[in-house]
Amino acid sequence: MKAPFATNPEHSRGRLFAEAESPIRSAFARDRDRLIHCTAFRRLRYKTQVFVAPDGDHFRVRLTHSLEVAQIARTIARVLGLNEDLTEVVALSHDLGHPPFGHSGEDALTRAMAPYGGFDHNGHAVRILTLLENRTPDHDGLNPSWEVLEGLAKHNGPVPNPGWALAAVNAAFDLELTSHAGLEAQVAALSDDIAYNAHDLDDGLRAGLFDLDEACAAVPLVDGLWRDIQARWPGETRRSRLRPQLVRDLIGVMVESLLAETRARLAEQQPGSAADIRHAGRPTAEFGAAMLADMAPLRAFFRRAMYTHASVQRLRAPAEQVVTELFTIFADDPGRLPERWAEQCAAQTGEAPWPQRITGDYVAGMTDRYAIRKHRQLTGTSPIPQDGLYF
Repeated sequence: MKAPFATNPEHSRGRLFAEAESPIRSAFARDRDRLIHCTAFRRLRYKTQVFVAPDGDHFRVRLTHSLEVAQIARTIARVLGLNEDLTEVVALSHDLGHPPFGHSGEDALTRAMAPYGGFDHNGHAVRILTLLENRTPDHDGLNPSWEVLEGLAKHNGPVPNPGWALAAVNAAFDLELTSHAGLEAQVAALSDDIAYNAHDLDDGLRAGLFDLDEACAAVPLVDGLWRDIQARWPGETRRSRLRPQLVRDLIGVMVESLLAETRARLAEQQPGSAADIRHAGRPTAEFGAAMLADMAPLRAFFRRAMYTHASVQRLRAPAEQVVTELFTIFADDPGRLPERWAEQCAAQTGEAPWPQRITGDYVAGMTDRYAIRKHRQLTGTSPIPQDGLYF
């Protein structure tokens, strides 16, 4: 049984383009399936989380991260009685709009597009779903349900001042950007926090950017979990066997905190519908205060020991150079874009800087390795080492 505040696909606000309903799948299940089969989702396989074009087979990339977020979010949705299909599609699509090279690539593309309205990965994700992914001759985009677009646009909270990409979609399909999203999207957003906290710990240890003793010394939450694991397996001295349990336990305590605090807020708010969640005036899904306090040193440790580590930082400037120069090359001469993109530039009319924005669409869609290859092809050189190694 779904909770009364769960989003009901039978009461969906519909799609931009009317479609006959499926006899075997709900509206949100169809949205999830379309996403999984689309090109932009497959490209996440070669898009960076923290590292640039990682050669290691076991490091997270955008695709594996999105799958892990979806697993956590779906489990939480089931416990709370939410719509699992909607939760899953928002979780799977939350990183869809990221350009190559993680934060480095986004910073470079944001600067390059600043004169043309800027770049925002959330707005770009919505643009992908409504315009750029073309899987049918009937219309542009995947034609997702209103609730999927709303959840993707607002999963991190209300958006009172949307960028140009999100504003354009909102003008055609009012997403009520000044209110909170439904609880499914809120759960997906916090599941993202859970996943990257736990998995950045795992990847950082695997990469040798820091060791477990450093993490325990800096982060009381990690130290407490590690001591508990050692007490539960007193005869096991192989850290390689105990470390995966640390990641599991870290996910577990964050999920438990999220469930406890969200249930407390639901008991206080007594929402009778998904609309009540949207207009509650604050998020309904949240971590408890103690967990938020525990997570702060963890994030600070990652910033110091991982995100700004010399072996990661040494490729930041080269990655930004690749994105900046690719944008400049194509924006200066849109005729050099692939045929589909060049045709879009030629077809656009009006005062908006469409050649530059469409160039931004093209560059944002690149994977790390495609951007490296295309940049080398166009310039004859590359600031990024051939082997792609960074540690």
